[in-house]
Amino acid sequence: MAQILVVDDEMGIRELLSEILTDEGHSVALAENAAAARKARGEKRPDLVLLDIWMPDTDGISLLKEWSSANLLTMPVVMMSGHGTIDSAVEATRVGAVDFLEKPIALQKLLQTVKKALKYEMPSSRPPLTLDAFARSPLLKDLKKRLEQATANTRVLLLRSATGSIAEICARTLQAPKTSWIDLSASSAPLTQEMLENAAGGMLFVADLMLFGRLQQKNLAFALERLEKYNLRLVVAMPRPMSTLVEAGWDPALLARLGDVWVALPQLSGHVDEVPEIAALVLSHLVERHGMEPRRFSTAALNALRLHHWRGEWMELLAAVKNLAIAALEDEITVEDVENVLVRDADDAPRIVSPMPLFNQSLREAREAFERQYFEYHLKNERGNMTRVAEKTGLERTHLYRKLKQLGLNLGRRLDEGE
Repeated sequence: MAQILVVDDEMGIRELLSEILTDEGHSVALAENAAAARKARGEKRPDLVLLDIWMPDTDGISLLKEWSSANLLTMPVVMMSGHGTIDSAVEATRVGAVDFLEKPIALQKLLQTVKKALKYEMPSSRPPLTLDAFARSPLLKDLKKRLEQATANTRVLLLRSATGSIAEICARTLQAPKTSWIDLSASSAPLTQEMLENAAGGMLFVADLMLFGRLQQKNLAFALERLEKYNLRLVVAMPRPMSTLVEAGWDPALLARLGDVWVALPQLSGHVDEVPEIAALVLSHLVERHGMEPRRFSTAALNALRLHHWRGEWMELLAAVKNLAIAALEDEITVEDVENVLVRDADDAPRIVSPMPLFNQSLREAREAFERQYFEYHLKNERGNMTRVAEKTGLERTHLYRKLKQLGLNLGRRLDEGE
């Protein structure tokens, strides 16, 4: 039978589920919090994890995100919650959970869910896109060489004028084969020494420093001090000058360390003839590795992309290709499809319809960034009074506290005094 890991901070729940599942012939391991769950997942290699959402150290969804970003989500995970909501279920499923159980859990519902989850086939792990795929592009071949030279004698690299997908492609290029990957943007929960130890030899990544909250900045500083100890590399991306972060209140000493060695992305404007080749390869990657419908560019469509004035540089190009892969009605992407995705300014210079920075991020990143701004706005307006913030946002106070903690918003004494 199966090896099942039960993660719940309530002893009674753990013991009850263990007894039921053992009677069914399964081998059961127990963990009372996220730290114990990480250890058990590494040692036991469970076939299934039953994971509680609300835990004292790190909430279950944050742990799920952590496993997903580190390529450790190799087993089905069923979330459990005594405060189940549709939002929680949708969020958990989006991150990678295969099902959701609401407490108190009925015996029959538990057994049916476990049986179904154990039959679930996890998606096969496909290699990420790296600059190696663009060997026919002199522009990106040169970028790969510069990245490798820059990191030959340092563990920290800043990618200037970069963010999102293109930054990840560069970082993935530098990642050693079969090593761990930790996206520090994926969670606001405290980074632990155990997490870094488990990722030894791997890559830490930040897609956009502009979006980092206070707690995530602390995680970054914590990781910087331990890169040598655990043989880790750190690649961070920044689309704007570092002085912007100084103005936002970042620690200058931390920024100095992050910006010591940097590589700037080449400008597309001087290499328009390479755009068709790059766009075609990106499209192929989306189709092969992300399960999208088969697509190919017509010759006219590729020419339209070559003639386009890419004001948004790499972010704009990658966003355009992704939108074309999704929006095209036929297997062949036509010049009309390209014109529908790209619009023109008053001066007739074309651009992609993505004026806001949030639109250039993944849905998860955009949602977290919006939620952080949303709650910061209400906290400021209500001067930290949690009762009034709860009323304004329509959240129960307990859920509000958990949400603020999850987003890395430091409540501190100011909020207590505001009550």
